[in-house]
This record gives sequence, structure tokens and C-alpha cells, in this order.
Amino acid sequence: MKLNDWIGFVGVSIILIAYFLNLSNRLSKDGITYILLNILGGALACLASVLIHYLPFIILEGAWTVISFISLLKYMKIRKTA
Repeated sequence: MKLNDWIGFVGVSIILIAYFLNLSNRLSKDGITYILLNILGGALACLASVLIHYLPFIILEGAWTVISFISLLKYMKIRKTA
């Protein structure tokens, strides 16, 4: 496997692990760990897609990362006001 394959594999694995842990009630979808795993996984998968020049997944994983980052901002705002 090439470097871009490894980056994509790790990114997608992180996203899937976070999703599995959420479905098995081990991580809350509103928790910082879940949010950070989605940001990291999405960013790595997006990077791998950029490296292979595959626009559909650049859009998908880029959106995943941005939406997760927005969740992080909301989390920080809620935590600051509490």
C-alpha cells in the first residue's frame, strides 16, 4: 500500500470506530471524544482523497470534517456558558 492508502485507511477506520462506539453507547454523539475522532478521521480521509485527486470523496470528507468542526465549536460554546 502507498502512503495515501494508509492515510485513507487510518482516517476511515477512525470514523468507523467512533461510529461503532457511538452505536454501542460507549461514546456520546455530543461528547468531545466523538467529535474529535470525527474531525481527525474526516481530515485524514479528505487528505488521502486530495492525494489521489478524487473529487467526490474530497467533498464528502471535507464536509464531514467541517460539520464535525462546527460541532466542536458548539460544544465549546455550550461548555463555556455552563
